[in-house]
Amino acid sequence: MSNQDQFRQSIEEGYTFKGPSFVLGGAMLGEETLTGSLVRIPLGTLNRHGLIAGATGTGKTKTLQILAEQLSKEGVPTLLMDIKGDLSGIAVASDGHPKIDERHAAIGHPFTAGASPVELLTLSDEPGARLRATVVEFGPVLFSKMLDLNDTQSGIVAVAFKYAEENDLPLLDLKDFRKILQWLTGEGKKEIEADYGRISSASTGAIMRKIVELESQGAEQFFGETSFEVEDLTRIDELGRGMVSIIRLTDVQDKPKLFSTFMLQLLAEVYATFPEEGDLDRPKLVVFIDEAHLVFEEATDALLDQLESIIKLIRSKGVGLIFVTQNPADIPSDILGQLGLKVQHALRAFTAKDRKAIKLASENYPITEYYDVDTVLTELGTGEALVTALDRKGRPTPLVRTMLRAPESRMDVLTKSEIKSIVDSSPLVKKYNKEIDRDSAYEMLQKKMDAAAAAEHKAEMEEQKAKAKKTSSRSRRKEKSMLETIMSNTTTRQIGRTVAREFTRGLLGVLGINKRR
Repeated sequence: MSNQDQFRQSIEEGYTFKGPSFVLGGAMLGEETLTGSLVRIPLGTLNRHGLIAGATGTGKTKTLQILAEQLSKEGVPTLLMDIKGDLSGIAVASDGHPKIDERHAAIGHPFTAGASPVELLTLSDEPGARLRATVVEFGPVLFSKMLDLNDTQSGIVAVAFKYAEENDLPLLDLKDFRKILQWLTGEGKKEIEADYGRISSASTGAIMRKIVELESQGAEQFFGETSFEVEDLTRIDELGRGMVSIIRLTDVQDKPKLFSTFMLQLLAEVYATFPEEGDLDRPKLVVFIDEAHLVFEEATDALLDQLESIIKLIRSKGVGLIFVTQNPADIPSDILGQLGLKVQHALRAFTAKDRKAIKLASENYPITEYYDVDTVLTELGTGEALVTALDRKGRPTPLVRTMLRAPESRMDVLTKSEIKSIVDSSPLVKKYNKEIDRDSAYEMLQKKMDAAAAAEHKAEMEEQKAKAKKTSSRSRRKEKSMLETIMSNTTTRQIGRTVAREFTRGLLGVLGINKRR
């Protein structure tokens, strides 16, 4: 058997699965595409997570688009992070192109244009259904890790959450949390100290500064109501296709703290909400995290630990995560080791550091006799990738250089009118874009503080009034006492008699009455 025949056989055996699968592309040996040797991806192991990596311009975004639309056709909903703004075209069928026909002829798989059902979501002012979460949904542990707090500060956060729960104070947005911290170190200080001990104002000040930092990246738009329900990510349309939910994040690259906060909350909410599923023939949801380095670069150690734990556990909920980034080194090694599907596009070797990174990347893939992986990684053309997945028994499939199929949808952005059409017809926009600002911890505590201030003012006024009355009474008593003292004095009485006598004499003289001699 020739080397090519052996290779074909290994691909046929390694990429044929009993359960549902879809075609990703055609196998290549050297520079040649072997027509009919199809590389399939099994749906049943996509909850083991994955990686799409490669230098800029090598086709990562198009690979993401292929995976999302094929999953949609198989009835699997997906969530896409559209940071560059070029994924919305999945909502419109491709216009086709001779080069697409040429590529598919080489692969040996027919090309069919098609669109996917799309829902546009947003964290900011981009068009789409608003994504929000309440502070209380984070819980004290996750909220503390998000802010990178120390043990003392985390303890204060736990007290704040506990106090809010016991006193029916809804913690919905960041101003609610700031207000409760203000209450704990102000008007409510004595009450808190009696139950939980003394709270340091220096520690609460440090927490406040962390919250201000988060707010500076737009977090006040994220925290609040109406809170997004993650079950809305798992919708299937009337044709049985999985909904492709696209979060438009074109303005979030300069807000990495907000992005990592959102990702952490989303994954935590999915994990807490979705039931245990075990091994399914296809995932309930696949989440694509584009520009994944934005999640990890700004994440604290505590946040990374939390992410790693969720990534390990969330697959039992039937959820898969696929990270998209330029270099596998962007993903922490503990998380990289959890990823079953790997689609590696070309890497560039311009510097010694680049060559070292390529050498390291090549060690992440199964050993193969058909490729010099270090060399192939620098020779891959646009739309080509090294691929390996997991079979249903959890074993890596053979590493294969793959000519990827073309996306069935438009490989470009939607126009403003097309985006408006999607947004206007969205049931989620109607559900989530009405902002609610009901009475919560901020308003309730502000009323308490106003009442306390009014009571204090009233007490001060009454005290001043009482002091004034007391002073007036004391003054009158003093005047009376002085008068009595004067009147009781012998000299004063003598002067009084003299004055009275002289007054009488003068009066008699005026009346013409002379005193007898």
